[in-house]
Amino acid sequence: MRRVMLLTTTTGYQTRAFVEAAGKLGLDVVFGTDRCHVLDDPWQDGALALKFQNPEESAAKVVEHARSRPVHAIVALGDCTPPTAARAAAVLELPYHPPETSDICRNKHRSRLRLAECGLRVPRFARFPIEADPSSILKQHHPAIALPCVLKPMALSASRGVIRADTAQEFISAFKRIRSLLRSPDIQVARQETSNYLQIEEYIEGPEIAVEGVVERGRLKVLAIFDKPDPLVGPFFEESIYVTPSRLALGTQAAVVETLRRAVEALGLYHGPLHAELRISDEGPWILEVAARCIGGLCSRALRFRVPYKDEAISLEELILRLALGENIGEIQRENAASGVMMIPVPGAGILQRVEGTDDARRTPGIEEIIITARPGERLVPLPEGSSYPGFIFARGPTPEFVEQALRHAHQKLRFDLSPSLPVL
Repeated sequence: MRRVMLLTTTTGYQTRAFVEAAGKLGLDVVFGTDRCHVLDDPWQDGALALKFQNPEESAAKVVEHARSRPVHAIVALGDCTPPTAARAAAVLELPYHPPETSDICRNKHRSRLRLAECGLRVPRFARFPIEADPSSILKQHHPAIALPCVLKPMALSASRGVIRADTAQEFISAFKRIRSLLRSPDIQVARQETSNYLQIEEYIEGPEIAVEGVVERGRLKVLAIFDKPDPLVGPFFEESIYVTPSRLALGTQAAVVETLRRAVEALGLYHGPLHAELRISDEGPWILEVAARCIGGLCSRALRFRVPYKDEAISLEELILRLALGENIGEIQRENAASGVMMIPVPGAGILQRVEGTDDARRTPGIEEIIITARPGERLVPLPEGSSYPGFIFARGPTPEFVEQALRHAHQKLRFDLSPSLPVL
């Protein structure tokens, strides 16, 4: 039986979807997770206990395990696992992105440097230690700090810690707020060097899009271009609705694909998934980020793909597993229907008591599924400090416009009952 190793955090949403896809393909699954390494297999699933903040050590454990139980593919879920996967795959001679590329894609500063050096259109940017004085930074008159500008952490995802500043006072306040976030225990526990810096960059006007794709032995295959119909203008950048196919002009979409192809070449992405974020200005596409992973959370449920001569659609997870196993995925295409997902915005800070209206929301035409991931008693934290959404809404229909409206109408029927959270002293 072919065996796949899934590298995942214990808090990841996507693990179950990959396990289900592996079951359809008849694969044996072994896990590598960041669970407590002191306990002896607490969940009785034979998982390796790894420390993803140390990819060399974790990769060595994966390789040692594979010597006795050979694996035929490695798949990394989430942001912190690809560097480990890349190192292990290189030793085991499995196709994957190179280790250096996985490291670069995890660091917003290094990836911007590489893309800029290769002539890609990226916002002007500069990196500063979190201990720096923001007032002194303003006096440097660096091109990246021309107001308005955007301040962001170096390695966090889902717009966590990203703040737009239009004035000097907003700049100073944003800098200090990100500094406090990066000093928080849940981030410091990872012991990442990137947590000691933040990036300041030029604000680019224009709509933002996301692109889901894969690289098959150096060749880019775009799976979907997602429009983000809600304007992301700040001061925080909470993403909500993704809809595909894109309503951008075909010429603009072609420019996006070509820009991303050049980015793949510049970064050295070779084999595996990618998720990219871009802005579209009058000048054309600007690259904000290229991550060596697939789309996060449960958002992948918005995508289905058709395999030639088969009636049943497959998931993004199955497609990625097929790719990791070396199968030819060239003829697999996204379904014809329009689809989309809403990452339900955090309704406010507080303790979740209950969510009402879900049954009514599910009856909205076009809605396929509503998943509330937050549990009663859970503390909800809005951006820029928050790191998760309370749930997801999924829709399908004949047109992107239909899907977008279905998502909005369903969301309007949901009611979140929150109680104030007591401050931690």
